[in-house]
Amino acid sequence: MSRPTIEILATGALSTVQDLGRNGSLRFGVGTSGAMDDLALAIGNILLGNEDNAAAIEIPILPFRMRFLEDSDFALTGADCGARLDGVAVPPWWCLHARKGQTLVLGVPLSDARAYVTLAGGIDVPQVLGSRSTQMRGNFGGFEGRPLKKGDVLKTIARASGATPLSKVTSAGFGVRPPAFGLPLSAAATPGAATVTAVRVLPAGEYDSYTAEALQHFWRADWQVTPQSDRYGYRLAGPVLSARTLIEKRSHGIVPGVIQVPQSGQPIIQLRDAQPSGGYPKIGTVIEADIWRLGQTRIGEAIRFVQVSHAEAVAALQEKDAYLAQLRQAVEWQRKV
Repeated sequence: MSRPTIEILATGALSTVQDLGRNGSLRFGVGTSGAMDDLALAIGNILLGNEDNAAAIEIPILPFRMRFLEDSDFALTGADCGARLDGVAVPPWWCLHARKGQTLVLGVPLSDARAYVTLAGGIDVPQVLGSRSTQMRGNFGGFEGRPLKKGDVLKTIARASGATPLSKVTSAGFGVRPPAFGLPLSAAATPGAATVTAVRVLPAGEYDSYTAEALQHFWRADWQVTPQSDRYGYRLAGPVLSARTLIEKRSHGIVPGVIQVPQSGQPIIQLRDAQPSGGYPKIGTVIEADIWRLGQTRIGEAIRFVQVSHAEAVAALQEKDAYLAQLRQAVEWQRKV
């Protein structure tokens, strides 16, 4: 059984319902979708004791405002938005119990790019191809296949009868440190550069087709995220990447994280809503363990690519999984105190 839990009072144009993504459908021409910052979504679900793949609200444009239609536990992860519940400050990376009629307001982010509101039990929308994620290109999944708007009422999945609400555990709620502290990764910025997001990258199919100078630029430049960036992909601005000869490719399969180079020489990182095929040459791929870092990179900020081996990429994913497992254990302990 599901029940109406929240009403959207105000939102930007691109707030959507997302889970961890629509896996296994690329062969049918259907992209993955899912949370741009899958780590933030996973932590929100851990804080609430939800299933790992429970759906939440991804909010890239703020402010955002919603009303609770009944008592419910909720968690805030991702961007620090100076959130307030009926005027009382709620820290980022925190879970809390809300009472019926209370209003949650998220302001303009102090850092990062996307906030996530996770609700106890998870948002109840129909599963399409095994996922509740919104696919905006195809207008399916999520809430009626579209971004949320004022007046929308969202239901949540009823939790198991044995689940203990936060109001029985602590009136103040509890939280965790942002994952940047538990999974640090940095790169030195060039003089005068603003915030730089480091992401680890594997060389891809056409890597060796680029000039030595282009490859040097690829690894050493600070690539600025341009305003022509969204959930489909980040278009970057920086030095022109030149190939040794003209590269002509037939359209072929691609996945989130692939870095393609069109004729302009300015790379594009494919992201969660990317189409499953393309013909541009591939110079690298952001490893799966670091895609969440891209999801929190703002327009105008810079990205630095850090070269790793396949073994290092696998180890990074194992480190991320171990971090979440340790966090889950700590939260379970907190709920028993």
